[in-house]
Order: sequence, then structure tokens, then C-alpha cells
Amino acid sequence: MGDAAGIGPEIIAKAFLEAPEDVTGCVVVGDVAVMRRAAQLAATWGHKKAEFCGDKKFKGTALAVAELASLADVRCVPPHCIGVWQGCTLAALPKYGQISPESGQAAAECIVAAARAVLSGQARGMVTAPIHKEALAAAGGEFACFPGHTEMLQAQAAAFLGKPVADMPVRMMLANPELKTVLVSIHLSLREAISAVRFETVLETLQITHTALSQVLGRAPKIGVAGLNPHAGEGGLFGREEIEIIAPAIAAARAVGIQASGPFAPDTVFMRARTKEGQAGEFDVVLAMYHDQGLIPVKYMGVEQGVNVTLGLPLLRTSPDHGTAFDIAGTGQADAASLLAAIRMARAMAQ
Repeated sequence: MGDAAGIGPEIIAKAFLEAPEDVTGCVVVGDVAVMRRAAQLAATWGHKKAEFCGDKKFKGTALAVAELASLADVRCVPPHCIGVWQGCTLAALPKYGQISPESGQAAAECIVAAARAVLSGQARGMVTAPIHKEALAAAGGEFACFPGHTEMLQAQAAAFLGKPVADMPVRMMLANPELKTVLVSIHLSLREAISAVRFETVLETLQITHTALSQVLGRAPKIGVAGLNPHAGEGGLFGREEIEIIAPAIAAARAVGIQASGPFAPDTVFMRARTKEGQAGEFDVVLAMYHDQGLIPVKYMGVEQGVNVTLGLPLLRTSPDHGTAFDIAGTGQADAASLLAAIRMARAMAQ
């Protein structure tokens, strides 16, 4: 359900209200009281939309919330009802838009419960609503050391398989209908991210991207690799990472059958990969060297269709491409579009 003080519960409730066909078989791992509050907020939004916009789709629609004893009980959940599996402990409803250790702890507990359910085969995948990293840190204990979902899921998967976390490399892919991009590093400072551009990490990212997207596409993906420096280094004038690190990693990947090419100038490679007006781009995905280099192009196209996918895990996980939006939490203004896109992508990948 994400952070209970953010928009996560609201967009989940709106997804059940707006697109019941997309959430069939979905269970919310969260808190029953939090989801009942969210369901009431979503229903009120639906009534207002019907009244002021003439959208009869939501007229008179109410959402019930049922606590499930197990995930399998989702089969018994009737239409217009949100099935909730209690995955956390919250003594009281948190105030909207406020960071609290209680909300951070509850969000983390839900992530762990959902991940373990998927890893054990009780569910086919998980879609995570936004969490707040400061709340997660404020929770303290075992969860404080994780900067986000990705690292927490990596640790859960490694523990489940009895492996060291270092042996469970993961990467973030952000995707919308026009562009997909995979990141060499995720949540690092820019200085640390530049240092993370090493032959081994670039090659490993290419391998993870190839394996994951081959399963989705049914063929080897065409991967365009962005350079680190302006103009991809301009032949060494603006930096030698492309010559000494990135190009050798691409060559090593191509030697084992990975369709990677580059490095290309990072200010144009995303345009070359973009699917526009039904016309596919040159590449299926772009490999970006660091977080903002890859995420800005995708988010600029609109967060409403952006989906975050974690690659390299032995479980399927997607999430919407936005945060907790504390500034509008509880106002009824949150948009469920990105969450619905994440749910649809998870369904497609689970086939």
C-alpha cells in the first residue's frame, strides 16, 4: 500500500474504482483501516466527478474493504470490494502528508510480506505503491539502511535464496509506451555514480537487461548505450570513460550475443530510441550511466504512464513512476494512471 500518509492507498482505491477489470485478482498488502479511509476518499472523488463532470461511470459507486485471512481468499472478493491482507501493524491512522516512523515501519513490513508471498509462489508478482525514504529511515532498525524498494527487495530475494546480497545484482528500468531505460547505478550521489561506471558494472547491466527483456520481448533486445560524458567523450577530449570502460564492456557483451551498440551521445540517444506515432525507435531500450541521466527523459514524457520495473530479481516487481506526493495526500487529487500502468505491465510480464 506504500506509505499510509501519502497517496499510495488513494491511488490503489481509485484503481479499483476506475478499472475493476485491471485489478481482478489483486490483493492489497496493507492495513485495513488505512484502506477503508482511502476507499471513502476515492468514493467521494467518484461522486464529485459524476456530479460535476457528468461521468456516469462513477455515479453511486461505493467501495467496500474486506480483510482476507490469506491471499487465496481473493477468489471470494465480490466486485467493488478491495481485498486487504493485513501485512503490517499500525496503532492509529497516520495524518496525511506527515513523515512518521510508524508509517515507514508499516510500509516496510508490507513490502517484506508481499515479497515473501511472491517468492514462495503465493502470488505471481507485486506492484508497489510509493514509500517515503525519510519515513523509512525514521523507522530505524533493520529497515533504516535501505534507501528504497529496490535495495529492500534485493535483500529479501538474496535471503530467500540463501545468497549474499552481492550475488543478487539488480537494476532499475523505467518504461513508458515510448521509451525504456535501464540504469547502471540507482540511488547514489552523482560523484559516487560516476565512480560506479566500471567495466564490470556496465557489462553486468547489459547482461541483466538482455536476459530480462529477452523474456518480455521473446527475442534479444536492441540496446543503445549512452555515454557518460558530453558527446560521449568526443574521442577522449571530454573524458576517457567511453574509450576505456564503456566501449570495452559493449564489445564484451557483443562477444556473447548481446545486441548492444554505442556509446552514443547521451543528449540524443534517447530520442533515437523513442517510439513515436507507432514507429519503433532504433533501440528497444537505452542503457543510462546514472539515475537522472536515464530517468529525466522518461519522466519528461509524462509520469502518468511511467512504470518502474526491477530487473534481476527472482520475483516480478513493478511500481508507478512517482512518489508519495505528501503535498496533495488526502485531498482526492491523486491520479491512479501510473499505478494502473504498473499493474498492466506486471500482468503482461507474468504471462
